Amino acid sequence: MFKIQDIVRAVNLLPKNLKAMEAILPPLPASHYDYRTPAPAIGQKRGTVAFFYGCLQDAFLGDVNKATIRVLQRNGYEVHFPLAQTCCGAAHWHTGEDEPTRDLARKNIDAFLGQGGSYDAIINNAGGCGAALKEYPHFLKDDAAYADKAKLFVSKIQDINEFLAKNLNRAPQGVVNARVTYSDSCHLRNAQKIVKQPRDLLKKIPGITFIEMAYPDRCCGSAGVYNLIQPDAATEILDTRMQDIANTGAEIIVTTNTGCHLQLIQGVRRSKLNARVMHVVELLDESYARESKT
Repeated sequence: MFKIQDIVRAVNLLPKNLKAMEAILPPLPASHYDYRTPAPAIGQKRGTVAFFYGCLQDAFLGDVNKATIRVLQRNGYEVHFPLAQTCCGAAHWHTGEDEPTRDLARKNIDAFLGQGGSYDAIINNAGGCGAALKEYPHFLKDDAAYADKAKLFVSKIQDINEFLAKNLNRAPQGVVNARVTYSDSCHLRNAQKIVKQPRDLLKKIPGITFIEMAYPDRCCGSAGVYNLIQPDAATEILDTRMQDIANTGAEIIVTTNTGCHLQLIQGVRRSKLNARVMHVVELLDESYARESKT
């Protein structure tokens, strides 16, 4: 049975920019997480964290968020979800909308510091969101009411790879026999300077054969909203990236950012690679799930 998305792609009549937007859309998740109740720690409780679940990430890659929560729980963390949180502001920032970016920053600061900043950490799992969140002191440096709050907020923000590199209290034991490569998120690598941590986490998974790409630091073509406003150039960059990936023979392509993830799914489809695109936490989660089967 054809899906509407299949028909749209077969007819191929969308204008270029709309076509670029549609091309990166994955199948929607079957269900979304209920964030109204905190997720309890599994086993010994080691701390309490808040989770920034994002907007595009939650809408299109909800399974990544679910895996993030489960991995945090398995490592002893109670996970909270401030419901007043909103978009990080990255998309607005990328398109020069400074005042809407500042408004969103204020709303997120109020949402997460509403309990006095009592969380051990505020976790996010998307490199682009994290880069924007960590810029809040810059966005609000001239705002007397929020400048100090922004600094407190950022002192608690950690990417999930950054956090787990220090707090993987229970290493996964389930075997995942697969060839894996890692595609750096430019925002995670260059803006947040998080390079080694995701690779180290992957190498802790039993059975993984990790193969580094020839040029792991090159962009996939997503680059915030670049793939939407410059689709031809972005596709060229993506095709180069996919050839580098194909040369590794990887069955699983791991990344750590929403835009990269969606772009690489499109790249797998375009290049007809027999490979899955996954977030680091999804692979960790898969290993934990396999423990009872090994």
